Amino acid sequence: MADPSKVLHVRNVGHEISENDLLKLVQHFGSVTKLVMLRAKNQALLQMHDLSAAIYAIQYYSTVQPTVRGRNVYIQFSSHQELTTVEQPTHARQSGDQPNRILLVTIHHLLYPITVEVLHQVFSPYGFVEKIVTFQKSAGLQALIQYTSQQNAIQAKDNLQGRNIYDGCCQLDIQFSNLNGLQVHYNNERSRDFTNPSLPSEQKSRIPAQANAMMPVGFADAVAAAFGGMIPPGITGTNDRCTILVSNLNTEKIDEDKLFNLFSIYGNILRIKILRNKPDHALIQMGDGFQAELAVHYLKGAMLFDKRMEVNYSKHPQITSAPDTRDYSTSKLNRFNRNMVNNYRYCCAPTKMIHISSLPPDVTEDEIISHLEPHGNVVNSKLFEVNGKKQALVLFENEEQSTEALVSKHATTIDGLTIRISFSQLQSIQSS
Repeated sequence: MADPSKVLHVRNVGHEISENDLLKLVQHFGSVTKLVMLRAKNQALLQMHDLSAAIYAIQYYSTVQPTVRGRNVYIQFSSHQELTTVEQPTHARQSGDQPNRILLVTIHHLLYPITVEVLHQVFSPYGFVEKIVTFQKSAGLQALIQYTSQQNAIQAKDNLQGRNIYDGCCQLDIQFSNLNGLQVHYNNERSRDFTNPSLPSEQKSRIPAQANAMMPVGFADAVAAAFGGMIPPGITGTNDRCTILVSNLNTEKIDEDKLFNLFSIYGNILRIKILRNKPDHALIQMGDGFQAELAVHYLKGAMLFDKRMEVNYSKHPQITSAPDTRDYSTSKLNRFNRNMVNNYRYCCAPTKMIHISSLPPDVTEDEIISHLEPHGNVVNSKLFEVNGKKQALVLFENEEQSTEALVSKHATTIDGLTIRISFSQLQSIQSS
């Protein structure tokens, strides 16, 4: 553990978490003089006014799990005793509080489709809306909305913050963006420039050319369709290493099938090998480099069976077939054999909520809870039908419990049917 320092190191900082969110996390312990967001690493550094404030924060969060926007974050002393960035006043760092004509809108409890047209209808009463861009993040659907003037944006934020677009759902969480202006290239359901109606509607892939060239024919199109033409923040799309090294596993509880259940959320699994000489280490060979990059990005630092996993690329290009290697290349449980676009769309870091499908038609909510509750405290659940097929949402107390339930119960059976489990990006369950 690092020596006490007035600089705090925060990990698992998702892209939905703003600087203002982190400032609120520690504001009760003292003022923050410097803040650095390390977006590529999902980390942040906060320098407190003095050492005692940092110590108070660490002591408090050693007994209370800090949570921001439904995501567990992890705080420790930094190895830096002081940040050397150019100091800025705290209020200037808070992009969420600095007035701007561009608003960053996050939509929680998303139960109905929200398009550019819907957002324009909601925000246009407060001034002329020049441009709207929507995109998907782990926090849910987000949008950038640009007004002609800053005063229009202030009025919209004051009137719409916390309100629902539809009764009981689609709640608006509004901050000021720190962007100077939006660039819109296409007028379609995801983006619109109301000052330039002549823009084309066709949206070609904006995946980097290098990444596009490395992907198999048709694969880049599927990725583009899943992520709205852009790969997720923090993902380069250029990784060509397919094998992952996972360490710090719980040797008493982990096995190849449980690793398969978790890592198959991010791509097809070819082989898995738990190392004999290091039983808390495992090699996992993914279908391609892009899928491996998704797994490393979203699972690095995730908790599983009371252990924080380390997930990195392996120096081995592939796993050789051997008696101690489990082969999954022909497994029907690989999720990306079909519906590739949908499966990429559902990729995210572990959340407290899991989604269960392929349920028996006469299953009850109590049966589902009974099947899952050995793995954690079920806070809420909901059984519903989509196209005549039963599905369920189950909310656990934290991400570690939901992850344990997923790795333990995905591909198990209820009344003879094999159920499928994935993480849900919904923040809460709305009553019917």
